[in-house]
Amino acid sequence: MFSDIPVDVSPMHEGERIRAANMFVELAGPKSIGAELVQVDESVKDGEYKVIGPELSDMTKGEIYPFCIKIDIKGEKLEKELEGVIERRTHDLCNYVQGFMHLNQRDQIWCRVSTEAIDSGFKLVDLAKALGILFKEEFPIIESISVTILTKKEDVEEFVNKAREIYSARDERARELSDEDVDVFYGCLMCQSFAPTHMCVVTPDRTALCGAINWFDCRASAKMDPDGSIFEIEKGEVLDDVKGEYKNVNEIIAQKTQGETDRVFLHSVFEYPHTSCGCFEAVAFYIPELDGIGIVDRDFSGETPLGIPFSSMAGQCSGGKQVEGFTGLSLEYMRSPKFLQADGAYERIVWLPSEIKESLKEFIPKEIFDKIPTNEEATTISDIKTFLKEKNHPVLERIENTNDGEEGIEATGEIAMEAEPTNQEFVPVASASEMSVPTSGGVKIIFKNAKIYAEKVIIKKK
Repeated sequence: MFSDIPVDVSPMHEGERIRAANMFVELAGPKSIGAELVQVDESVKDGEYKVIGPELSDMTKGEIYPFCIKIDIKGEKLEKELEGVIERRTHDLCNYVQGFMHLNQRDQIWCRVSTEAIDSGFKLVDLAKALGILFKEEFPIIESISVTILTKKEDVEEFVNKAREIYSARDERARELSDEDVDVFYGCLMCQSFAPTHMCVVTPDRTALCGAINWFDCRASAKMDPDGSIFEIEKGEVLDDVKGEYKNVNEIIAQKTQGETDRVFLHSVFEYPHTSCGCFEAVAFYIPELDGIGIVDRDFSGETPLGIPFSSMAGQCSGGKQVEGFTGLSLEYMRSPKFLQADGAYERIVWLPSEIKESLKEFIPKEIFDKIPTNEEATTISDIKTFLKEKNHPVLERIENTNDGEEGIEATGEIAMEAEPTNQEFVPVASASEMSVPTSGGVKIIFKNAKIYAEKVIIKKK
């Protein structure tokens, strides 16, 4: 089946990582542009595989090139609403090809080719052939398929713009429904090869973390293949409609994650946030000094106010981990009326990259839009504090109300706690149902149901 392809093609190669030391070239990614798009097209010429632009043999080792994957399909039972689901499988099927690494989705793809693959004679047209065969195997309803690889800068730019228009139309359609309108949500396990303890919960108000699959896509996929990686979840009993907690969803998550996660809030970064895979478009992160939430996306190359870039932050919460104060999300979810509603929604957002903020202008409430700083106004927590105060951001009132409601903490026993006086108007917040802090000398401090407000805490042993 793959006899004319010089490298092995098998699911066993999923999860392969090509590091810089073993890389021949990088395709698309954060330092270039690229996209992937699947479309139903009745004029498809079956088995047409081609590369428009430089082939790997024309590329220079160590360089970065623009890159697009254009897939056209035809079949009697194919529907337009299946395009997004089939397109999302590009990620998995590309990774079947030994020596080819594919990350992310849509116009965020990031690919690499290994030096070993080049030494074996691998070409991009081989990738196109492999995808054509694999897609037909994966989706028998595909009767004809053509795959075109684009590497010429001008063609890639034109294709990316076209693809973004199509992505936008798909997303806009999904906004027609809300969670209350349906009895069924969907679970997606597509990323479990990279994040074995992760299951994505997709609802009308919460698209998949990757941003590539919405509720309509899931419905079409589950109908086509009820035993596939996307499946129905009866919504069942609502435990908390604000936080987005459902009894049956919790039970299914526990089952599909080998018991690693058994409780999830769909609309909060606190207590039990949704687990994160690795393909998420952005990360929401708690900034305790401000009692606010920041958002950083994959395209942002600078450092967040926490002093680390997106890549470092993503590493902390990806792989199926549930980390309070952090959660991966799609940019489309930020357009949802339920966006982090349990946490205060946009009234709790205190920092965004400027490009994201501008793209959400129609969805951020007008009264708060100018009060949210971006990387252009603030790069440090101190900068953000100044900006929030100047603009009278709603989070100020939240902090004031929280402080007014606290009676303070009295230290007892062998441990004394002293808070040094300060004129600082913003204070760090630590909150936990139980928090254990080990120290030297056999002493351990345990805080239960505590909220601590202090600029500095000095621990002294009597």
